[in-house]
Amino acid sequence: MDKEPRLEKIYNKIIAPMLFKEMGYKSIMQVPAIEKIVVSMGVGEALSDKKLLDAVANELSVITGQKAVKTKAKKSIANFKLRKGNEIGVMVTLRGARMYEFLDRLINVALPRVKDFRGVKTSGFDGHGNFSLGVTEQIIFPEIDFDKIEKICGLNINIVTSAIIDDGARLLLIKFGVPFKK
Repeated sequence: MDKEPRLEKIYNKIIAPMLFKEMGYKSIMQVPAIEKIVVSMGVGEALSDKKLLDAVANELSVITGQKAVKTKAKKSIANFKLRKGNEIGVMVTLRGARMYEFLDRLINVALPRVKDFRGVKTSGFDGHGNFSLGVTEQIIFPEIDFDKIEKICGLNINIVTSAIIDDGARLLLIKFGVPFKK
């Protein structure tokens, strides 16, 4: 088996016991944990340029370390010249070791590279313990080569936790080191 990711070790040895004591849970199974991270990119221009979608899928695969899946439109929208079934985006669902490694790179490498970064907005919580974050450029990740990108696209990053309420998820992400705005 591969060696355990750094953030997973920190969670198991430090964060989980700390949250167990701070929140006053009765069972260690109540402690919030990150279940999965979904990274997606919407590429509306892919309707006219099919090669762009392939390029974006390759970039997302390089960023996450896992093959990206193309997503299709669920319904037709005439104003956007969109038909049901057209491929208009790509996504990756990360779990386990890849999830922790991606989160580590996002927090410690990519977010500090954002221009004029002042912290992550706390408005991304959905009320059920999940957090959504939007990144405007994929070039903040060091794996991306500036010369080879076809178009600068934004990323949607959804962190799904086992927390029932937002306060538990917020505390978990703060312990992981997510730099929230003060």
